[in-house]
Amino acid sequence: MKQLGDLAGVSGRTLRYYDQIDLLKPSWVNESGYRMYGPKEVDRLQQILFYRELGVELSTIRTLLDSPNFTEENALREHHKQLLEKRRQLDLLLQNVEKTLAALEGGRAMTDKEKFIGFKETLIRENEEKYGKEIREKYGDETVDASNAKLMGLTEAEYAEMQQLAVEIIDSLAKAVGNTDPEGPEGRRIAELHRKWLGFTWKEYSKAAHAGLAEMYVADERFTAYYDQHKEGAAQFLRDAIVAYAR
Repeated sequence: MKQLGDLAGVSGRTLRYYDQIDLLKPSWVNESGYRMYGPKEVDRLQQILFYRELGVELSTIRTLLDSPNFTEENALREHHKQLLEKRRQLDLLLQNVEKTLAALEGGRAMTDKEKFIGFKETLIRENEEKYGKEIREKYGDETVDASNAKLMGLTEAEYAEMQQLAVEIIDSLAKAVGNTDPEGPEGRRIAELHRKWLGFTWKEYSKAAHAGLAEMYVADERFTAYYDQHKEGAAQFLRDAIVAYAR
């Protein structure tokens, strides 16, 4: 275990934890109680670390690696694709920093679009990684691609307003949960804020689509966790407020 940990740059504690959750079991345990790892375990750890670098949860990694359809070649090709995209995002952010420094040192002034393109690209990538599959299945590729394109086209002021609205929605939910009716005036105000926030990325508004998105906030634990981390019950409150607003 120590040799594998030194080789891969992970701690013995991490390897013991991977063993406990059946993510990476040793090939065998010798008479002295040492965990022993062979070539298959080394390759599996490499895959685990690739997935972790891409932000995949441990439980999901275990499911992927244990799937009968898993092949190392296909996994590596997908890793390669994702890492190239990640590098592209980092390159955009680096260019953003370099252009900003050049502008501050007396070079060409940056346009609003140039200032924020890296951040918006990163936001799109993170959303795709977390929710892309479900959203695309629900609304279709054309709708999601159009939404991403609209986000990329936002001006500096529009992007800042969108970010501020997101903060205002969270703050309002934290104050409203447990203190007011989601179908009352405050719930309606929050739902209207949410509709306005959607307007920065949605091509056109639909009551049915708005209500459908709200249902995902309680049906998908990742959405629920995002809102409930600020105040338990926030996702449910927002869902009820939006459904009532759409109705």
